[in-house]
Amino acid sequence: MRLYSVGTAVAVQHAIIGRITTATSCGAETGKNCVLLWKHECPPLDYHSYGAILTPYNGCWWDVPPSVPLVHSLRGADYLADGDVVRIDPTGYVRTLYRKTSANNFILTTDRCNSYCLMCSQPPRQINDSDRIAEHLLLIDLIDPETKELVITGGEPTLLKDDFLRLIQACKEKLPRTAVHVLSNGRLFYYRRFAERLAELRHPDIMLGIPLYSDVDSEHDYVVQARGAFEETIIGLHHLAQYSVPVEIRVVVHALTYRRLPKLAEFIVRNFPFAAQVVLMGMETVGFVHKNMAALWIDPHDYQGELADATWTLFRSGLNVRIYNHQLCVLDRRLWPFACKSISDWKNVYLEECRSCALRDACGGFFESAIKKHSAYIRAIRHCELPHAKDPS
Repeated sequence: MRLYSVGTAVAVQHAIIGRITTATSCGAETGKNCVLLWKHECPPLDYHSYGAILTPYNGCWWDVPPSVPLVHSLRGADYLADGDVVRIDPTGYVRTLYRKTSANNFILTTDRCNSYCLMCSQPPRQINDSDRIAEHLLLIDLIDPETKELVITGGEPTLLKDDFLRLIQACKEKLPRTAVHVLSNGRLFYYRRFAERLAELRHPDIMLGIPLYSDVDSEHDYVVQARGAFEETIIGLHHLAQYSVPVEIRVVVHALTYRRLPKLAEFIVRNFPFAAQVVLMGMETVGFVHKNMAALWIDPHDYQGELADATWTLFRSGLNVRIYNHQLCVLDRRLWPFACKSISDWKNVYLEECRSCALRDACGGFFESAIKKHSAYIRAIRHCELPHAKDPS
C-alpha cells in the first residue's frame, strides 16, 4: 500500500500539514489546517477556505489566486479519505501521516538513534531534525480523538528528551482515549529522573516496547552495535517499573539471537516479572538486514525448538507472551495460540501459495520485503489438516 502521492505544486511555499476533506457543502470542515481533496475536473467554487487543494486533474488552467496552495495532476491518491492527515511538500510530494480508518498509525519522531542495530528496518541518520516537533504536535491536534492506538517510533524517540515528554503530554491532552505505544531502546531511562518525569505525566494508557536480544551483555551490545547498551537497557527497564510505567520486552529472532532464546526467556522471568508482555518477533528483511543478511538469516523453520522452549518458559511463569511476524504454516503448531496478526496493513502481503490456505485469514502473512526472502517451508494448509489448536490456558 502506498502512503504517498506526487503531483504538480503551485504556490506551495513551505510544507503544509492538514486534514483531508472531500466535502464542500454547508457545514463541511474548513480552515487553514484543512486540505480539500477535489475529485472533479471543474474547479471548486471556494478556493479560500482551505489550507491547500489537491486534485488528480490537471488544474493548470484553473483560475486559482496565486496565494492558494494547489497540487494538481496528483497520481495514485485514491487511498486518501476524509479525516486522513497529509503533509504537502513544495515539490508536490504528498505524504500520508495518518489514516483515519487504519489501526496502524504512527509518528516517526526522529531519524536519529543511539544504537545501530544490525537488523534495523529504519536505518538511523545522524541529522538535526529537532524542528520536527512542531509538525508532530500539529499532527496530534489533527488526529481523530477516537483513534484506538498510536505508535511513537523513530529512530529513537527519547533522544528528543524534553520534546519527547511534550509529545506524550500532548497525546494525553488531545487523544485521551488513544493508547500510546512507544518503541524505544530504553537506554535513556538509565537516568532515573527521566523515567520519573515520564511517569509524572500520568498518561492513562501508555506502554514502552523495549528490545532485549540476549541474557549476555556482550551479545546484546553486539546486536545493537553499542557498548554498554545492555546495562543501560536493564537499568532503564527497572527504573520504568519502579515508577509503574508499563513495559513490553521485544525480542527479534535471527541467527545471532535464536540459540540463547530459551536462556533469555529464563532471564526475563527472573529479572522482569513486571513486564506487561513479552513479544518474540520474526525479522523484517529491510534496512540494514540487506548488508548483514549472511550473518542474520536463518529460516524460521530451523529455530522452532528454541522458540517453543522460550514461549512455554514465559507462559508458565505467568507472563503474557506473543509471537509476531511468523507464518502459521512454519510455526510449531503448539505455538499457534500465541501468534498474532502484527504486521502493519500498509506493508502486509500474502504470497501466491497463501491463496488456497485454510488459515489465510487467521495468519499474519508477510512483510512486503519477504516476497524476495522468506522461509523455504511456506505452504498452504488444507482444511483436513486442522485439528483444533489447544488453548494455552
